Amino acid sequence: MTHVIGVDLGGTKTAAGVVSGSGEVLMSGTIPTLNRTGGEAILDATAALISGLVERAADAGLTVSGVGVGSAGVIDAAAGTVVSATDAILGWAGTKLIAGLSARVGLPVRAVNDVHAHALGEAWLGAAAGTDSSLMVAFGTGVGGSFVLNGSPLLGHRFVGGHVGHFASPYAVVDGDPLPCVCGGVGHVEAVASGPAIHAAYLRFGGPASEAADTRGVFAIAQGNHDADAAATAGAAPGAAIAAARAAVGLGAKAAGQALGGLINILDPEVVVVSGGLADAGEFWWRPMETALRQEILAPLASVPVVRATLGNTAAIVGAAKLVLK
Repeated sequence: MTHVIGVDLGGTKTAAGVVSGSGEVLMSGTIPTLNRTGGEAILDATAALISGLVERAADAGLTVSGVGVGSAGVIDAAAGTVVSATDAILGWAGTKLIAGLSARVGLPVRAVNDVHAHALGEAWLGAAAGTDSSLMVAFGTGVGGSFVLNGSPLLGHRFVGGHVGHFASPYAVVDGDPLPCVCGGVGHVEAVASGPAIHAAYLRFGGPASEAADTRGVFAIAQGNHDADAAATAGAAPGAAIAAARAAVGLGAKAAGQALGGLINILDPEVVVVSGGLADAGEFWWRPMETALRQEILAPLASVPVVRATLGNTAAIVGAAKLVLK
């Protein structure tokens, strides 16, 4: 049976696994991404991770025939280079990802952006398994997505397809001014619907910073897991923190749902898969998100299924493996 290695190369960690032809992850490993040392150092570390898995597979009597990579950044899947990347991985842009990794490990390599790999995994074996088309959108530190059609993610002519966090949202405005986005633009979906955007909204709505250091803290307050005495000590009324947290979560969820609804109107997918840390936060975010989505979509699309991703941390590994299992 054919076995390959799938790699999920993210901004903070790189995970990889030996994947069977049926999509089972047989063994895996994880290392920190050397995100401040440049592309060549990242390739060296990733190659070492892959080589270790190849050896472990050999010890188990398995032969590895190729490597698939889902990587952070805009990935030119044809040339095998990193077209652009954020400062989350310094020196990553311009890296010859496929050629550099293939030379180091002695195996054929294919690569796409990590969100495309994630979506491909869900389309193959996860929440969208058995469908001809699926839209997956992840809401977390950022907002990204992928449209998978007949088993292949649509990458776009310049490989920028899937940046669904970077179109205008009517919710990304404060006092008439569009909110700045991490991409350098303003008024985008990511500026209001991402995890950091929800935390920023909580602070704008008057929530005490001492009570919520991050988005996880905002959700804890919004759902009632909050110490009223601590809020009073911080100089805020107990209700102020709760009101700010609930308003921030509600705003982010509505913006997410409205954006998803617009994408559904454009793409008409068979199923919609929602992933990321916010999707995992529970019904407190999911209900207003889906309500806004249902209000946005056109009448013929009313029955479109909207489901949570199911593969978790293995999705991008499995999807990346699928690139070379075809």
